Amino acid sequence: MSVVELRQYTLHPGGRETLTELFEREFVTGQQSAGITVGGRFRDLDDPDRFVWLRAFPDMAHRRRALEAFYTGPVWREFRDAANATMVDSDDVLLLRGPGYTPPPAAREVLATICHPADAAGFEAYAARHLGPEHALHRTEHAENDYPLLPVRTGEEVRVWFGPAEPVPWPARRLRLEPVRP
Repeated sequence: MSVVELRQYTLHPGGRETLTELFEREFVTGQQSAGITVGGRFRDLDDPDRFVWLRAFPDMAHRRRALEAFYTGPVWREFRDAANATMVDSDDVLLLRGPGYTPPPAAREVLATICHPADAAGFEAYAARHLGPEHALHRTEHAENDYPLLPVRTGEEVRVWFGPAEPVPWPARRLRLEPVRP
């Protein structure tokens, strides 16, 4: 299982397509060059000013080194002002442990569920009954964020999965996402 960031950006009205184009043109390969696995990138179908994406790392030490390399490297230095100009907030980030997720090539819509289970044992029983390998299940990564220049949400226990909707007995938020095609 990888260390995965689920990143949800709130953008200025009309900024999503600008960021999406810049992201696909510069930031995917720029991050890959720094050792980051870039997963799914999405438009939120229920919020025209939201861009959602995932990136993964083998472990926390690799995450720190890869983020340092990317954010001090030439691609970010050249394009950061243009990217930041599209954003209202880029700090809605969950640090997770899981398989990562890239949508199937033919997917037109992907569901992501962000769940706050009441108890871990109850969730595991639920997951055994309702979630299969097609759900790409992720759990909170409790390691300290060792790259504080990029904040992550802390103090909450979450489970995130991508795939078919299932009834959830705990507070949950569903995201309807349209995959960005390279």
